[in-house]
Order: sequence, then structure tokens, then C-alpha cells
Amino acid sequence: MLVTGIVLLVLITAVYLFLQHPKFGKLPSGTRLEKIRKSPNYRDGKFQNLSFTPDLAEGETFFKVLKKVLFEKDKRNKPKQTMPSQKTNLHGLNAQENILVWFGHSSYFLQIDGKKILVDPVFSGAASPIPITTKSFKGADVYTTDDIPEIDYLFITHDHWDHLDYDTVTKLKPKVKTVITGLGTGAHLEHWGFNPDIIIEKDWDETIELPDGFTVHTVPGRHFAGRLFKRNQVLWMSFVLQTPNRKIFIGGDSGYDTHFSKTGNDYEPFDVAILECGQYNESWKNIHLMPGEIVPAAKYLKAKALMPVHWGKFSLALHAWDEPVTLASAAAQAVNLPLWTPLIGEKVNLDAPGTFEPWWKAVD
Repeated sequence: MLVTGIVLLVLITAVYLFLQHPKFGKLPSGTRLEKIRKSPNYRDGKFQNLSFTPDLAEGETFFKVLKKVLFEKDKRNKPKQTMPSQKTNLHGLNAQENILVWFGHSSYFLQIDGKKILVDPVFSGAASPIPITTKSFKGADVYTTDDIPEIDYLFITHDHWDHLDYDTVTKLKPKVKTVITGLGTGAHLEHWGFNPDIIIEKDWDETIELPDGFTVHTVPGRHFAGRLFKRNQVLWMSFVLQTPNRKIFIGGDSGYDTHFSKTGNDYEPFDVAILECGQYNESWKNIHLMPGEIVPAAKYLKAKALMPVHWGKFSLALHAWDEPVTLASAAAQAVNLPLWTPLIGEKVNLDAPGTFEPWWKAVD
């Protein structure tokens, strides 16, 4: 009995100490929390979606989902082969180039109209506080923080582990001039040593005027946030990035809803909509786009082209690793919507994107 008690005490102590690691971030407090409480999107002690959005679909329970996770994963949930990639020298870019480079999942780099922009970078090889549970696909980590040049604007759409990575952003900290994110997320970043003066935190439906003809409009998504047990204390975001010559929709994570139509009506047209297309399941269909929804969402946004992200690096759902892009490709082709599907690391010329090969078909 004594031995059992000692073992239990050691386990409890170990878990407690693990949860004290700074990577879990920090909840908003002080003046930041006061500002959050004044938000029209913050009610009953947490941020709320525009529409009623239960975490799990009707009829689903935690134990039903757990059973699916344990026993119903597709046999091709992860690629058996090494992911193909290219390596673009981001330090050696011509300053006049307008390009996009995807790093897998929802991480990508833009050099556009003279500015360097990074979105939701995750270069640590995992998307979880326990790395062995969500390791990146073999070959998907061809970039490290050393490959990233000085960044004018770092966009963080929300604080989930597959979008806000402690190891990555702390290493990038000396290179980042400005961070743009949702209300509350700055608490994590300040806790990790970021200068609060470079952090811009906004609510939905606000506008950020930036130098040299850049403007950012913050718009809603349909999702949730949280790095530990207490959810929705910080806000999840989508962004309308307007540069002197282009307009890009930075989607982050979002389930389907009327906000796509409103954003399209308010800010049309978009040169490209960057939308999530993976890690979906009927059990959590309210908070991620399902396969039949990504193209309609792009259409509602009045996008001239669609780039699907949130796939190709981590397995966070039950479907085959390439199912999202296969279905998105077929749906886009059916309505003649140009689809951008570059290799990880491939340089996409924003002035002339061209066409893309279905490279995933060669990967088992």
C-alpha cells in the first residue's frame, strides 16, 4: 500500500512539473483580460462562435470518438514513403519576387510587395506537447528556423499546438518585427519573451493599417482555442491580407458557416483563398471544413484560386493522409477553380502560379 502511494505521488508530481513547462503558455490577465471581457464575442467566461458550435457533433461522445481514434483509422493514415519536397533558399530571394512557400500543414511563407510574412510556423517535428503522439511525416521537416529570414509580419491564427509552436516561435523571436494575432494570444507570446510592443492583438471585424500600403482585416472563423484544459480564453482568427497589389485570405482553422459569405461580400475578390482541407471527421464537423465544403467556401469568398492547407505533415484525424487533397482537387476541377498544390518547399510565383502536378499520387 505504501509503495502504491509513493508511486502515485511521484506520478502526480511528474505530471504537475510537466504542466509547468512554459510551452503550455499563459492565460490572459490584467489589462489584456479586461479588454477581452469587453469583446462582444466573449460571453459566459469564454469566446463564442457566431453560430452555436458544439465541439462534437450531435450524438457523439468522448468515448465514441476515442473508440474511432483507437480502432477506425484508415490504413493509409500516414504515408509509408518519405514525403517529396523542394528546398527554396529564402535568404537568397530577389527582393522583387512575389512568392509563396508551403511548409506542410498550415505553415507557409510569403514574400509579397516587398514584405516577408510567416503564417503559423511549426518546425519542431511535432504538433503536441507530447511529441511522440503527433510526429510529422517523414520528409516533411526539410525546413528549420535557421532557414527563415527576418520576418516583417508573423501571423498566428490561434493557439493550438499545430499552429502555435513554442519551440519554433521562441527560436524565431529575434527575427520577428511584428506579430499579428487574436485577442489573448499575446499572453502566450509575452510569457515566452516577446516584446509586447511588437504584438498586435485584435478582435474580429477590426482593421490594422500597416506601413507601405498594407492592410489587415480580422474576420471570424468557426473553431475554438486552448493549449490545456480551459478552452476559448483566446480568440481564433482568419485574416484578410491586403497588399498594394493583392488580396489574400488567410483562413486558419474553421468549420463551415455564413462567415465565408459575409467575408466574400465585404472584401471580394481574393486572388487566393488559403483554406484548411484536412483533419476532418463527422464527429467534429462543426469546427473543421468537411470535404464537400472547401470549394463552396472558396466560392463564397469569391476567390480566384484556392490553396488547401492543414494536410501533408501531421495526422490529426482518421482519414487517409492524402484523402483531403484528392477530394479537394476533384471538387475544384469540377467547377474550374484553380487549385494550388505545391510540394513542401516549392516556390510558387504569385505573379504567374501556373499549374501543379498531383505529386501525392506517387506517395503511398
